[in-house]
Amino acid sequence: LSSLKKFDEIKKANQAAAKKLIEDQLSSSSEDDDEDAEVKQGKILDKTFTIYTSQTDGDASELERTRQYMNEAFQSGAMTCLICIASVKRNQAVWSCCGCFCIFHLVCIQKWAKDSLFLVSSPLTDDDFGKKDYPWPCPKCRFEYKRSETPSRYYCYCGKVENPTVDPWLVPHSCGQICEREFKPSCGHKCLLLCHPGPCPPCPKMVTTTCHCKKAKPVPRRCSAKEWSCRLPCGRMLLCGQHTCESSCHAGDCQPCPRVSKQRCICGRQTAERLCASPQWQCDQVCGKCLPCGNHTCEQICHAGPCGDCPRSGKRSCPCGKTKFTLPCTEDVPTCGDSCDKVLECGIHKCSQRCHRGPCEICRQEVEKQCRCGKHTKRMPCHKPYLCETKCTKIRDCQKHQCRRKCCSGNCPPCDQVCGRTLGCRNHKCPSGCHRGSCNPCPETVDVKCNCGKTVIKVPCGRERTIRPPKCKQLCSRPPACHHSAQEKHYCHFGQCPPCRQPCQKTLTCGHLCPVSCHDKALVRQTGLHQSAGPWEQPSVPAFIQTALPCPPCEVPIPVECLGQHEVSPLPCHSANPYSCKRFCGRLLDCQNHTCKKECHHVTKLNSDADGKKVGPECSQCEEECTKPRPSGCPHRCALPCHPGDCPPCLQMLKIKCHCKLSVLYVECLKLTCADLKEKELLISCKNQCPKELPCGHRCKETCHSGSCPLNCSQKVKLRCLCKRLKKEIQCSKIQEGQISLECDALCKEMKRKASEIKEAEAKAAIEEEKRRQQAELEAFENRLKGRRKNKRRKDEVEVEQSPWQKYKNFIILPVFGVAVVIV
Repeated sequence: LSSLKKFDEIKKANQAAAKKLIEDQLSSSSEDDDEDAEVKQGKILDKTFTIYTSQTDGDASELERTRQYMNEAFQSGAMTCLICIASVKRNQAVWSCCGCFCIFHLVCIQKWAKDSLFLVSSPLTDDDFGKKDYPWPCPKCRFEYKRSETPSRYYCYCGKVENPTVDPWLVPHSCGQICEREFKPSCGHKCLLLCHPGPCPPCPKMVTTTCHCKKAKPVPRRCSAKEWSCRLPCGRMLLCGQHTCESSCHAGDCQPCPRVSKQRCICGRQTAERLCASPQWQCDQVCGKCLPCGNHTCEQICHAGPCGDCPRSGKRSCPCGKTKFTLPCTEDVPTCGDSCDKVLECGIHKCSQRCHRGPCEICRQEVEKQCRCGKHTKRMPCHKPYLCETKCTKIRDCQKHQCRRKCCSGNCPPCDQVCGRTLGCRNHKCPSGCHRGSCNPCPETVDVKCNCGKTVIKVPCGRERTIRPPKCKQLCSRPPACHHSAQEKHYCHFGQCPPCRQPCQKTLTCGHLCPVSCHDKALVRQTGLHQSAGPWEQPSVPAFIQTALPCPPCEVPIPVECLGQHEVSPLPCHSANPYSCKRFCGRLLDCQNHTCKKECHHVTKLNSDADGKKVGPECSQCEEECTKPRPSGCPHRCALPCHPGDCPPCLQMLKIKCHCKLSVLYVECLKLTCADLKEKELLISCKNQCPKELPCGHRCKETCHSGSCPLNCSQKVKLRCLCKRLKKEIQCSKIQEGQISLECDALCKEMKRKASEIKEAEAKAAIEEEKRRQQAELEAFENRLKGRRKNKRRKDEVEVEQSPWQKYKNFIILPVFGVAVVIV
């Protein structure tokens, strides 16, 4: 059995290898599949851009950037996750950055965000942790996202559908619906393309807008380019109030006035030529006006308004600020003689000198100081810092190296060594500083070439071993292998050239040229090469050889008209004879409504000058009823026989149900068919309240209507808290949307706590009472048992000594039985 099993396995493997070899020989080239894929891709792109191009009259010049992103989505290997350096497939969950629109695997970007947040928050102390929501960056463009924006689910590009299904006739990872994302910058319109990767194109809507200066008439323009200039002078008044703007129509505020005029300074003593845009200026002269005290002059430089009071007038304090003096402005304030008592720079001690002018000295008191790491103390002057020689042994944020900084406070700096780990590409090492978590993606790119080496694409480092070579647009230069002088043009490829598909062009007996593809090297199956030894031998896979085949019969189409002159069909040259197309004759009968139902036949022309499509004697006669189409919605037929012209209006009554399906209405057919949508809505309505129930359970308040009922229920319902103490009347729709919830207050929580305490106390009291009752019953039972033992002992004095079980079985069984009785 084992040998037969092995033989079957080897036979199946050989048959599969032979079948694969034949398929490789029969397959002309991968270009056919590529061409089919390109045609399919073009159809999908046209379908995606249809709504947009309908707004732009077929102009797709603004869609080049979006088209590039969509082509990369279709091209195998073009969409690469920069984190794991692997291809992004159709059936994998992805995430797209809103800054650079780069595609990543959902699992990869989640791990990236988690590692980035961990690296940012790892050097933080316990006091700083949690106070700030640190962001995480995009691996490519470094666009920052909040912690709450970490993706957790797989959505399509527009974000409408979660877990979009894989559809071969849609863009990968697209839901197929209209994008409807707002344009950037926002203009009030939404994107009209189907769900697509990359940025949205400019807004194609037409809006009527005026120029920047509002002088020209409004003109229709694209919303994305609605700002325009009429090229006329602006003419708005400048800030100087004297001149107008001479620039052409522009956006935003006008430029400062470029003209020069004579302007006085603030104090009005000097005049100078200055720009109109800056009329306010100060000269270098001191004011010098006499102050109200009469002893001093104003020391301010070129100012406007009054000079103010003398700065030395009124009450003034001594240097230490403890004593105030009222002195003339000509005298200086003396020192008070008291101690200074100002807080020194250390912030702990005070100045011990007497009241003095100028700054206080440094603090020279000796204090017990602790070093920065907190391991040593020393007595030294207060103003000197104390750093010990102990080196920090903490592991830095890289979790590999020690800090080794002298007298470290515990907040160790980041590690300054190079990481040096091999990146995901397996070709380069990480040049960043020593860190935890995964390294950044390799920034290098590698060239991947086609067979001839003229077409090159750049791929991320590490992907050159798995990505397919690029499609080369250069023509293959190998010589032909058939009778044609030149080979059929095809692009650069790997492996053998595809079979020649040029027309044979050999002259046939009828004079035409052979139009079929070249058959000089056709694959033909060989038969009769091997005869089986018996029925037990399986038939071998047929072999194919390349040989020249004769030209087939002439298939050149020759136009031949059918008997009834309905069509002109191209028939093969070797069978070009008159024929019947098997259709109905189709000639219009005398009733002007029906046509001849006979099969395509010959018709005798009654008048040589008449039309060739007139009815002849061979055609049938009309014997049918009137079959003209009735108005839309009318189910009745015309009562007249087949006749020319229009049918009379229908006056019959229709029996229909209203929108709510509860009432039967009778409506005249003519009114219903001639009414528009709004009138039909009123005719079919029974004018009663809608009996349908909303999802919340209440009845719809609208009158009988079509379609689904509105979801915003206006019924008032009572909302209670969890303990059922608080209640509040709220609109039902708000409760269904989950906008409002009633939480228990402090009194509810206190009542719950007291109720639980009372229950616990009652349970404990019940347990204690049960224990006391059982103890009392046990003691009463033991007292009764003692009297019986004395009487029994007198009777058994003469008897033989009993076994231990006989002696003590009553002491064991009776208490257990008593306890069981008490429990029952």
